[in-house]
Amino acid sequence: MAKIIQSSNRPGDKAPESEFENLKRRIHGKLVDKLDLTKVSEMDNDVLRREIRMVIEHLSDAEGTLLNRAERERLVEEVLDETFGFGPLELLLKDPLISDILINGPKQIYVEKKGKMEKSPVTFRDNAHLLQIIDRIVSKVGRRVDEVSPMVDARLPDGSRVNAIIPPLALDGAAVSIRRFGSNPLKLEDLLNYKAFTPEMVMLLEGAIKARLNVIISGGTGSGKTTLLNTLSSFIPGHERVVTIEDAAELQLQQDHVVRLETRPSNIEGKGAVSATDLVKNALRMRPERIIIGECRGPETLDMLQAMNTGHEGSMTTLHANTPRDAIARVETMITMAGFDLPLKAMRQQLASAVDLIIQASRLQGGVRRITYITEVVGMEQDTVVLQDIYKYEGQGIDAEGKAYGNFIATGIRPTFMDKLERAGVRLPASAFRQRVMMQA
Repeated sequence: MAKIIQSSNRPGDKAPESEFENLKRRIHGKLVDKLDLTKVSEMDNDVLRREIRMVIEHLSDAEGTLLNRAERERLVEEVLDETFGFGPLELLLKDPLISDILINGPKQIYVEKKGKMEKSPVTFRDNAHLLQIIDRIVSKVGRRVDEVSPMVDARLPDGSRVNAIIPPLALDGAAVSIRRFGSNPLKLEDLLNYKAFTPEMVMLLEGAIKARLNVIISGGTGSGKTTLLNTLSSFIPGHERVVTIEDAAELQLQQDHVVRLETRPSNIEGKGAVSATDLVKNALRMRPERIIIGECRGPETLDMLQAMNTGHEGSMTTLHANTPRDAIARVETMITMAGFDLPLKAMRQQLASAVDLIIQASRLQGGVRRITYITEVVGMEQDTVVLQDIYKYEGQGIDAEGKAYGNFIATGIRPTFMDKLERAGVRLPASAFRQRVMMQA
């Protein structure tokens, strides 16, 4: 224990709202003074936490405050979280049922559990405390947030997505949105158990990935696009070289041969930014067999389509759209953001030639997530991109628990890319496409 302690003393900070919080702040202040940071950085994390726990217990005894066993354990855990973790957030991050954490200033924290939003009793001391935790989160991934750059996208160690916006843009204190991605991402079996899609739909999607079809996953915020992209990527053969490009790295691919790239914002002088477009262009020189863009939201869309058209079949991306037809319109809009004055017909020909399949993910009432369309991009008919739905989901109503329910339907249309699947050794039974209601969910 002596290895990590140096002699020093500091008076306790001013008293916060409660006696427990006051005690916690005093012990935390004394602990920070006693830590020898040069030794701390060299120690194994488990050993470090064990020794720090002993120091905290010693400091707690020295305070002379009477605490029962539960209060003492809570004090130790919270001081450890304050020192090495993300403070009050740690309690929420340890709850596997929480899918979203929304912080509206230091005293208002909402969480989504099982599709329902509720207010959490967890709070921060003040806005300075909240800003300290935000800075700890973003600094771990080489980002910054301050008055010059008051908005930031970052990620937690488990891949969870973080967005923060601080005063003066946020008027009532810093606002943070955390989209949880657990350390154990949902697998195919989990999504089948949740009835996100049917076994027949899985067979088609697995065949599409193995046959190197180009896939767009579209959907609204929180519809499960990234989770679905992670799941589908498990069908990519392990020997293929995959390059991923993201704003904040959250994909968790299981293959060995994966190169992960992440965009970079500009520095304090407004220089040094690396955009998704830059990374896509660079990725083309890295001999990728597939390129996966976490989300297309700008001019990189044109480069992505060109990559799909020039030997990088089997590439995938996600984008925000409410239907497959809307996804086509959104792609057209993002292509124009590249600054090239392409004729509409040429733009649509490029799109129709590059994209084979659009998968629509939706978040329905009550937090239910479903694949609502699997749609093939057939080609061009005059100036229109022709789409045909292979599978779709039709809502029927709301159950007693306030959750949407409906039917998965096979439209009876056999995809035109079946020959590609067969050449790749994927053979699907004709019954998989017979027109019928496949499952109620």
